Amino acid sequence: MAYSKKEHYDEHTTEKLIKHYHGVLEHLGEDPEREGLLKTPERVAKAMQFLTQGYHLDARSIIHSARFKEEVNEMIIVKDIELYSMCEHHMLPFFGKAHIAYIPNGWITGLSKLARVVDVYSRRLQVQERLTTQILEAIKESLNPLGVAVVIEAKHLCMMMRGVQKQNSVTTTSAFDGEFMKNPTRSEFLKLISTKLD
Repeated sequence: MAYSKKEHYDEHTTEKLIKHYHGVLEHLGEDPEREGLLKTPERVAKAMQFLTQGYHLDARSIIHSARFKEEVNEMIIVKDIELYSMCEHHMLPFFGKAHIAYIPNGWITGLSKLARVVDVYSRRLQVQERLTTQILEAIKESLNPLGVAVVIEAKHLCMMMRGVQKQNSVTTTSAFDGEFMKNPTRSEFLKLISTKLD
């Protein structure tokens, strides 16, 4: 499936999910036949397919669709990439931003492709730790750069709405490879992603 912001649904899957969500509403003590809930199972079925569309997307194909030979070897950073995902433990959202850097080794990719790679892996049931490394591995395997760095900062509704109910906690995860394993390069990256534009 090609990457698209447009919503696509599989009719067979939608029908099966509608039946399940109808039953969920009943088990929660609701009346799925009341006016306000009549279309809720269908809406949720479609929403869940959109929120998990990453299972049908391939990050490496996205990068290769805009892979260019270029003899540059300076750090390239795309920061503050919005991300929305769902915790696989409670199926509640977590959201935040990703910062990605790589040092080319003969190949670059379109800048928007890095944001799309984030979507590929975030639009699945996830844990933030795995999401961070999956993004790094896709870039590493597709471009063979001198180094890759990924930092994700996110808020998790499973911590905010239930359980410990801590409203201001932010989780930060990072993954580094190649040149970013060296302290000067890593420090430069971390400094650059913390700098705000005027």
